[in-house]
Amino acid sequence: MQNYSNDNTARRYRAHVSLLGTTQIHLRNPYIIAWWSAAFPGFGHLLLSKYLRGFVLVIWEVFVNIQANVNLAMIYSFQGEIEKAKDVLDTQWLLIYIPVYIFGIWDSYRTTVDLNNVYILADREEHRFNTFSIGALEINYLDKRNPVMAVIWSLFIPGLGQLYLHRIVTAFFVIVWTVVFFYYSHGLEAISLLFLGEIGESTAVLDAEWLLFFPSLYGFSIYDSYMNTVENNKLYEKDQRKYYLENYQSPSFHVLKGRKVK
Repeated sequence: MQNYSNDNTARRYRAHVSLLGTTQIHLRNPYIIAWWSAAFPGFGHLLLSKYLRGFVLVIWEVFVNIQANVNLAMIYSFQGEIEKAKDVLDTQWLLIYIPVYIFGIWDSYRTTVDLNNVYILADREEHRFNTFSIGALEINYLDKRNPVMAVIWSLFIPGLGQLYLHRIVTAFFVIVWTVVFFYYSHGLEAISLLFLGEIGESTAVLDAEWLLFFPSLYGFSIYDSYMNTVENNKLYEKDQRKYYLENYQSPSFHVLKGRKVK
């Protein structure tokens, strides 16, 4: 059940609160979204709440990257072994990888520009949207949360910051990939050996090709949880302001500019 159902009488809505999370449109920097798509295809779309497109691109990135040995080639190039980097690359998979990689950057930039225009129009229309949703499995409501806490939980395990913010879809997807990356990179095994002082074994057990996915995953989780917490707080304040004006401010109240009222 929702406290208000979108009746499609408005051309555009700023936000929607459902059992799976709060989805909203707000102003974003197209270059930042494009950068995240360059860091990891699909992340830019997830930041825009374009989940289906983002999921397809993330799965594509992991599968084709491993097949083409892109991460492995990057590791060799970081070490200055350019010839080894060239040798390990699978050119057949690489030729498939490059067009989709470029498409992800271009499409996230284009979509951000379009959504910014939609937001400006939706903000001017000021149409009502639901702020409370309750069902048999979950409850979600618009309220204020602490952006710092979202960052702290994301630092522990990617996806926990999204759970704190009630972005269930993104949280589930990110947590699943976190488990996959930890398993194939042997990251937790390496951490256990490091605590035992076995530095050599800890380094040897790591699979660097899978480990290289982690910087992007952690960075995305931290940025996404922080940014969405800040924007949700803004949305909450704007909704509260409108509610108080409509229900508590007297119609006869006017703010006089340029003179003091005694």
